[in-house]
Amino acid sequence: MAAFFVSIPLINYYRIYYSLWGETILIRHITTLALITLIGCATAAHADTFGSLGNTFDIDFVTIGNAGNADDTTGFPNPAGKVDSTYRMGQFEISEDMINKANAQSSLSITHDNRGANKPATSISWLEAAQFVNWLNTDSGSTPAYKFNGGNFELWAPVDAGYNPNNLFRNSNAKYFLPSVDEWYKAAYYDPITDVYYDYPTGSDTPPTLVASGTGSGTAVYFQAFATGPTDITQAGGLSPYGTMGQGGNVWEWDETDFDLVNDSSSSIRGIGGGGWFGDSINLLSSTRVYGDPTIEIFYIGFRVASIPEPSSLLLGALASMGLLMRRRN
Repeated sequence: MAAFFVSIPLINYYRIYYSLWGETILIRHITTLALITLIGCATAAHADTFGSLGNTFDIDFVTIGNAGNADDTTGFPNPAGKVDSTYRMGQFEISEDMINKANAQSSLSITHDNRGANKPATSISWLEAAQFVNWLNTDSGSTPAYKFNGGNFELWAPVDAGYNPNNLFRNSNAKYFLPSVDEWYKAAYYDPITDVYYDYPTGSDTPPTLVASGTGSGTAVYFQAFATGPTDITQAGGLSPYGTMGQGGNVWEWDETDFDLVNDSSSSIRGIGGGGWFGDSINLLSSTRVYGDPTIEIFYIGFRVASIPEPSSLLLGALASMGLLMRRRN
């Protein structure tokens, strides 16, 4: 669980009612500190399991709450970061091992660089990332996020179930998807406790301490020798305020959104953010976003996955956003 340390009195109490899976529960006399701890649990990583037998793997997700937060107007794109619903973000980048195990159970045949099982999967095109996400959905009994017809990427149409006129790329019935630029940006740069955006995805307006590997607070994997390559996905520096790792440094990451932010062309170039292990700190900034053709496969570009929230995450997000109080249902 992500830890929040705040200096507040312990004499304030709240009485909270909430309904969980149809059962009304009352929490009486919670101290302020205990309540902050409860809300902090919303950012704890929770793993979803995919595959079967020897090809089983987990993806850890952290909950990104505070729905309806304000946009940031200091980064790029401008504005950016406002998300009107709670969602989950992959805590780590997708690894080579995850791709290999998905390939073993499907017809994906996604190729990638070979640096090691726990290294981030790179030389992955946007289209391949989208196909991997589709497999996560079908493996878990959900609707594919992206429409492919004979291997060709297409836009969802009004006749398709799950059609969303505001995002022709993503099916609204899908459980897993590539993060939009706003979802990616918020998970990296927004601090839900202080309600501010930081310049770097380690909760700071100053460049993180550069490291080759590790999990120290305020560190990131960048400005390393080109030949060293990225580090393991779980050793890619300090966490963002929400608890994601490696959104700054290690490898650049695809987002779902096209360059004009409209998602209305199947062949438009897509966004890439976060910087890599061999670049300068400027690449980690909230003001840095580059683009690439969805078919390109480059040795420093990987991706992470986002998801709709679990019921417990929705509960905690509601407590945080509704003044920490809900009425008991009659």
